Formats: sequence, C-alpha cells, structure tokens
Amino acid sequence: MNEMVQKWLDDYLRAWSTNDPDDIRALFTDDATYAGGPFDPEPWIGREGIVEGWLAHRDEPGSWTFTGAPLASSDGVGVVQGRTDYDDDSVYANLWVITFADDGRARSFVEWYMQPGPVREDQE
Repeated sequence: MNEMVQKWLDDYLRAWSTNDPDDIRALFTDDATYAGGPFDPEPWIGREGIVEGWLAHRDEPGSWTFTGAPLASSDGVGVVQGRTDYDDDSVYANLWVITFADDGRARSFVEWYMQPGPVREDQE
C-alpha cells in the first residue's frame, strides 16, 4: 500500500507543479472530496469541483518546495507527512489523509497543516 501512496504523492506533486487540469483529474475519483482542513465546511466535491477549486487557489509553479513521504497506510487509507516552503518565507507542516479507491485514485483528501510557532504557552 505504501507504494500506492508514494505513486499518488508523486502524481500529486506533478499536478501541483503543472496545474494541468488533466494531471489534477487523474488523482481523484468522480465523486471525490478535497478538504483544505479537517473542519473545512465546504470541501471541493467531485473531480471537476476539485479541478475548479484547485485552479482558483493554485500555487504558481516554482513558488514552493515540498519535502515529504508516506507516513502510514492501511485498509485503503494513506497518510503523507511533509513540509511546504513558499517563496514568501511561509512554511507549513503538512499531514495529508487520503482515502483510496481500488484503482489508486483518491476518494477523499483532507489536509492538516500548521505554521511554526509555540504549541503550548508556559503556564504560571
């Protein structure tokens, strides 16, 4: 299963780099959902909805770098851990939770991310 997650990640990074609608479409099933966060009230729904949302919020090629790899996979669910650095000096730690169809395309994608900073404040 980790090989499938790695292949999907490689394909996702290609789509992110090109913003080509066909590269994006190839990642998702017809009825897939894409949530920009775990509490996203309006995830992108359906392959065409995902393409539309992606392109409306696209990152320009060359404006970011991503380092990461599959962290875990089991029973059709994969988790990718990564880090995204943008040219404007913003940095994000990422966890992506992907539910896969049998053919290796994503049925759902949920991104968890955070920026650097203190997790806990010292309490007195």
